[in-house]
Amino acid sequence: MPLASGLSGSRVLVTAASQGIGFGAARALLAEGARVVVNSSNSDRLRRATQTLEAIGGEVHGVVADLRERADLDRLLEETVRQLGGLDVLVYVAGSPRPGLFMEQAFEDWDAAARLLVVSPAYLARRAAQSMLAGGRGGRMVFLASVAIREPIPNIATSNVCRIAIAGLVRTLARELGPKGIRVNGILPGYVLTDRLGEVLSDTARRRGTTPETERSLLERDIPLGRVCTPEELARVVVFLSSEMSSYVSGALLPVDGGLLRSVG
Repeated sequence: MPLASGLSGSRVLVTAASQGIGFGAARALLAEGARVVVNSSNSDRLRRATQTLEAIGGEVHGVVADLRERADLDRLLEETVRQLGGLDVLVYVAGSPRPGLFMEQAFEDWDAAARLLVVSPAYLARRAAQSMLAGGRGGRMVFLASVAIREPIPNIATSNVCRIAIAGLVRTLARELGPKGIRVNGILPGYVLTDRLGEVLSDTARRRGTTPETERSLLERDIPLGRVCTPEELARVVVFLSSEMSSYVSGALLPVDGGLLRSVG
């Protein structure tokens, strides 16, 4: 029997989707026939992203909102429901805190990272669940974390620490919301070809006195598949977990890292 995503007509919210991982996910979901709301805190980037996605075809709306602000999260969810008539899928993507070692991070850095990677996904998940339950159709949630929650990466201390909360959120919600028809899963990307990767490679090169190109070459030697992931490859996994193809998958934390992780658990 051919596999079908069942995403045609689904109402989807993808956060931080003006570029990188979020944009790739939104594009893939649109290609499956989903109706999509995309979000960014940058109005210019969001407008350009929305125009590009509209050219692909399908229904897409843009909502400017800062994921660190409660009022913006409330407005984002309410506007999504208004535009789409409800919500079936939440894909939570967030920008990353600036690179840096643990001893380089100030209180403000930890506060901003915790709001973006701990408080906001939990709060938006609650609002999304309320909408899904009110609609009576169940739903799916997909949270993007990082392989760094399994094996910390040296120069992204705040991300190493704060993204671990996503694992707890996924497992907690899968238990609580599963009986109500809502599946919740997480993705642990490895190194993905985005602007963020460029930031990390540049920071590493500065510390080691090398070049970003050298650091990327060294990194790719350590990845069993021999290269970094593309946003399109990661987006396929988002589609899988957002769709009926993963109908019995919930509470999973799926690495998408080309075999980079060495740990068993």
